[in-house]
Amino acid sequence: MNWLQLISNKRLGQERRHERHDDRSEFKRDSDRLIYSAPFRRLQNKTQVFPLPGSIFVHNRLTHSLEVSSLGKSLGDDVARELMTRHPELRGTLFEEIGTIVQTAGLAHDLGNPPFGHSGEKAIQAFFTEGEGMGLRERVSDRLWDDLTHFEGNANAFRILTHRFNGRREGGFVMTYTTLASIVKYPFASSVAGSHGKFGFFSSEETYYRKIADELGIICTSAPGEALSYVRHPLVFLMEAADDICYEIMDIEDAHKLKLLTFAETEELLLGFFDDEDRAAIRRRVEADGVTDVNEKVVYLRACVVGKLESECVRVFVDHEAEILVGQFRQSLISAISPRQRDAYKRCTKVSREKIYQSRVVLDVELSGYKIMETLMRDLVSAAVSPEKFHSQQLIKRFSSQYDIQSDNIETRLMAVIDYISGMTDIYALDIYQKINGISLPII
Repeated sequence: MNWLQLISNKRLGQERRHERHDDRSEFKRDSDRLIYSAPFRRLQNKTQVFPLPGSIFVHNRLTHSLEVSSLGKSLGDDVARELMTRHPELRGTLFEEIGTIVQTAGLAHDLGNPPFGHSGEKAIQAFFTEGEGMGLRERVSDRLWDDLTHFEGNANAFRILTHRFNGRREGGFVMTYTTLASIVKYPFASSVAGSHGKFGFFSSEETYYRKIADELGIICTSAPGEALSYVRHPLVFLMEAADDICYEIMDIEDAHKLKLLTFAETEELLLGFFDDEDRAAIRRRVEADGVTDVNEKVVYLRACVVGKLESECVRVFVDHEAEILVGQFRQSLISAISPRQRDAYKRCTKVSREKIYQSRVVLDVELSGYKIMETLMRDLVSAAVSPEKFHSQQLIKRFSSQYDIQSDNIETRLMAVIDYISGMTDIYALDIYQKINGISLPII
């Protein structure tokens, strides 16, 4: 792969025309288009890890996406600067804008996540693998069945951005090819997802991904007639690194705010990323600035860690550029950083598993969210399968007109249900759940 082909401002759905309305670059227009979109706004009411805030504000999908976007900009800008010293021919080309592209990918990467975090994602999968949806196996194609049983938020984000929903224009959000390719972490079909269950695009959007990947010169790893599979677009590694850093380190900060971790535990985890000399310097700086509030100390330590991990990931990307461009770099950037930082990151991951993700406050929202999603899947899929029934008609009336729930094709109706449910906020999902179960009535 080569950078001059990989960075393209051609737009999906507008390949034959190239409108310019102002002085913004095409990639900046992608970013603005997302910021002002309804799917992006809805992220403010979708669970990240912890329940949405009561008296203590923790991260939701929106704040997480904004932080990933910000860090992605730094990663992209720093990589661009380093690589342009090695490849002067890239100066003055679209390559200079990779910071903006990764920034936009950070905004978009979680658009497809359903309500209630990973428990919502699991509820959609489980409905078809172990719930009432198992009975639909013989009524749909093998390809759709693979998509449904492996439902993946990242693949759903690509669908949201590219699918032509009712009333929308060709190309969906009409984003640039490179921005779209930069969010697809698992660029292969669901049928080859394997045991990890991740994939990059639903069968309904496979043609779009093939078109984008072939235009950009992304290496195809599947033979003719096999399920589609490509290597990653190089900028995916930077978006993923920003996501990995923000997800892990910000969860530690949130856990401290919620008193799941003591200050001593948090300080030990965060200082673990530095050698003795740097630790002493950090402590001196905190003391010299007169910082005594423990939350502010954690904020400063977190900032130091994020900065260190950012520079480490930039170094890994630049050092492995050649392997990345031939599709032979098969790990995340964060897994290839220096031993001290890698070990400290693993310790954070271990503590997160034991003290955060298994904490009662997190398990409670996962249990409740799973039950809500399970009920919505059961009733709304039933309505899609048997639309002639009276109760089905009542439920179908709740669907937005952009979802093709009235289609004659059962597969299209099933995807309309997935689109509707996965697009819900936590509060809206709870509201529909209560109405379906007769718990909430407008007159009471």
